[in-house]
Amino acid sequence: MKYTKPSLNFEQQADLLLGRGLQADRKELINRLSDVNYYRLSAYWYTYRIPDDSEDRLLPKTSFKTIWNRYVFDRHLRLLVMDAIERVEISIRTRMTELFTRQHGAFGYLYSSGFGDRFDIEEHGRLVSEIRRNTRRSQEDFVRHFKTKYSEEKDLPLWMVVEVMTFGNLLTMFRHLTMHDKRTIAKVYGLKAKVLESWLVTINYIRNLCAHHARLWNRELAIKPLIPVRKHHHEWHSPVTIPNNRIFSVLSLLNYLMQKIAPQSRWHNHLDELLQQYKKNIPLPQMGFVENWQQHALWKQDVEARQQ
Repeated sequence: MKYTKPSLNFEQQADLLLGRGLQADRKELINRLSDVNYYRLSAYWYTYRIPDDSEDRLLPKTSFKTIWNRYVFDRHLRLLVMDAIERVEISIRTRMTELFTRQHGAFGYLYSSGFGDRFDIEEHGRLVSEIRRNTRRSQEDFVRHFKTKYSEEKDLPLWMVVEVMTFGNLLTMFRHLTMHDKRTIAKVYGLKAKVLESWLVTINYIRNLCAHHARLWNRELAIKPLIPVRKHHHEWHSPVTIPNNRIFSVLSLLNYLMQKIAPQSRWHNHLDELLQQYKKNIPLPQMGFVENWQQHALWKQDVEARQQ
């Protein structure tokens, strides 16, 4: 089939939506569509479509105000998630750098011998090449200063390199540490190595979604985090196991890590405030929230700790 849909101006886009049953002030709708792409907003009215309707009409009483509130909520949610991810990223790379450089020196990352057996020379070479490319592109003062003062050095020491690494580089490096090193780092966060690695893979996926301003709030996760086993983390399973297919699992793991990294943080409070602000517009089950989620052991434990 060939794509034949014509390009529509903002007025035509608004009239199309109004014709499909959207309740909205036409002028306001045009203004919103001129600020936010029609296709981006369509993800937020998609659940209001009449099933199997060939004309894509919307369910009766579908309000643009509700759709817009969901869009705004999602934007705030991404900012909140990115705030936690930043703290997690900095903590992980700090721990990894300290452990690795004590064992292998400032430039040990340049040699595959310091990593696990599965980090073959070709893949390691790609990581080093990406790091060098990021270093060349960097405009940071510390990079220029180092290159000026140590002109004979081709590369930066690892404690500088991590400041120009992408999260993807960080993840690659962590995944190829020796099992002993991964376990050592994971133990800091009270986790098994395979769980922390799974969480970092999911965080990298979520980080990319946020960076591209993609819909987050009711997304079915393409990359799901491991839920810690009941034997070691009963709080993840009481009274029910936290599902890992929606954003609630990501919020849960981020909150867990934030309690390890920044126990005095008000991150949980900010999440509470955001959910309260939009509680009339956001159906929590579509985000994967379990019933009475604040009384769930994982979250209740956090509330009690903050009240002490």
